[in-house]
This record gives sequence, C-alpha cells and structure tokens, in this order.
Amino acid sequence: MLIEDLIETINEKIEKKIPKKYLLKFQHYLEENGIIINPLNIISMNLIAIFSLVIVSSLLSLILDINMVISLLIAIISPPSFLILYVILSSEKRREEIEKSSPDFLRQVSSMLRTGMSFESALVEFTNYGSGPLNTEIKRAILEVKMGKDFNRSLMNIPKRLNSKDLNRTFRIIIEGRKSGGGLSEIVDSVAEDLRVTNELKRERKATVMMSVIFLIISAVIATPFTLGMVGVYSLFLTSLGRENELVKTAIIAAGAYIIIHSTLVGFIICIILHGDFKKGLKYSIPLVIVSYAIFYIISTFGVVFLGVKT
Repeated sequence: MLIEDLIETINEKIEKKIPKKYLLKFQHYLEENGIIINPLNIISMNLIAIFSLVIVSSLLSLILDINMVISLLIAIISPPSFLILYVILSSEKRREEIEKSSPDFLRQVSSMLRTGMSFESALVEFTNYGSGPLNTEIKRAILEVKMGKDFNRSLMNIPKRLNSKDLNRTFRIIIEGRKSGGGLSEIVDSVAEDLRVTNELKRERKATVMMSVIFLIISAVIATPFTLGMVGVYSLFLTSLGRENELVKTAIIAAGAYIIIHSTLVGFIICIILHGDFKKGLKYSIPLVIVSYAIFYIISTFGVVFLGVKT
C-alpha cells in the first residue's frame, strides 16, 4: 500500500513536469511493443529503483571500500538499461510470435477466400475467432479502416509497427494481387508457404551458428573480464609492496574501458550472426556489458582475497 501511494505521488509530480505529448508518445511506443501499462508508473518505478540502488550502492561502497563513483554510475544506469532491454526483448518476442503464426493465419484466410468471401470479410471473420498478438494487430487494422483509413495502408502499417521485413514483403504481394484481380486465394497460399519456409530457415540458421555465439559469449563474460581483472590484482599486489605508480592505475581504467567496448562490439557481432543485421545489437550488448564489467570489477577488486594473496 505504501509503495502504491508513493508511485501515485511521483506520478502526479511527473505529470506536471513532462509535457503530455511526450507521455502519449511513450505510451504509444509501449503499446506497439505489447506492453500495456501506464507510462507514468514505469517512470516512477524506475526513479524509485534508482533512488534505492543509489542508497544501497553508497552503503556498500563505504562498508566494502568500493569505488563510490563506479557504484553510483551502475546504480543510476542499471534501471533504465533493464527497462530498455525489457522493451526490446518484448518487441522481439512479439514480432517473432506474429511471424510464426502468420502462415497458419494466411492459410485460414485462403480457405475463406475459396468459399467466396472477400479479403476484408475474411480478416473480420478471423478476428472473431482468433486470439494472440496477430489477432490484435488485424483488429487494429480493421478498426482503422472503419474510421476511414485506406485498407491497403492500414494493412501495411502492421509490418511497419512490427519492423518486420518478411511480413512487409508478404502483405505487399497480397495487396498487389488484389489490385491485379488474379486468383487471390492461390497468391495467399503461395506467400503463406514462402513465409513458413523463411521461418524454418531462420530456425536452422540459429541452430547452425549457436556454437559461434556461445564462444563469443564466453569470450565476453568470462575470458576477457577474468584476464583483465588480474590487472587489478597485480595493482593491489604492487601497492602492498609500496611500488604503486600512475601507470598501473591507468591500466585498470583502460582495462575497464576495453571491457565495455569489447562487450558492446560482441553484442553487435552476435546480432549480425543471428539476424544478419546489427541494428538489434543493443539487446545483446546491454546484458553483456553489465555482466562482463561486473565480473571484471569483482576480480580486480576482490581477486586478492580469492587467490589468497597477502596485501
């Protein structure tokens, strides 16, 4: 109850500070990615999480003698990063689910066309009995048509919202088939089979490259952080001998920067391997950077304890 009241109070303050048009854009963005939640609640929960983590990280820094600046940066950056990652993963999962169910949907539409239904009527009939995210998108397109929007444009808005090249090509072929006046049921059957084969090829591609992906992940989150983390252990060892110098301190900073850059690049490489496109790399880079830097920091800070080195 206390948390709910706190969120409500923060919501009221945020609503006064942020223009309504930006909140509506954020809400629209969340809805397009299948996240139905008040955007004010998301912002408020992020602020609460940041405030809580800042307090916890400050206390841990004082108790365990951890670098305060790094701890605070992690506390501030983590909640928004996890939110971005969640939205990206939710969007990806929703698009993949729609692409997976599209061949069956198109076969049903083709069967309805053979009975003499129009394409529009077949879509309406599908929404009456179907379910899932694809059904939601078709309903939205039909609603847009009822409100006066062009049918073809409403249909093409579906792959545009999902950012799906496969569905874009599929719906474009269907629209061209409607314009030409040919056998639409045969065209729909053909694109349904084409989409099914494309989905199968994607699954096979992921299976064949998975070993390479696993190798890259091990390199990013285990091998590199552990190896460079030993720089911190060496630094503490030299400090204990009274041989501390600026070069060693600089090496630790450079190693941390390298970890971040390396993990980010590995995330984009994994994305290119799995999807053939680097634009979705952020969803891999964010968790890799967080995990790899955390391991690096633990090894470089507490490695002397793990290895039993006396300082």
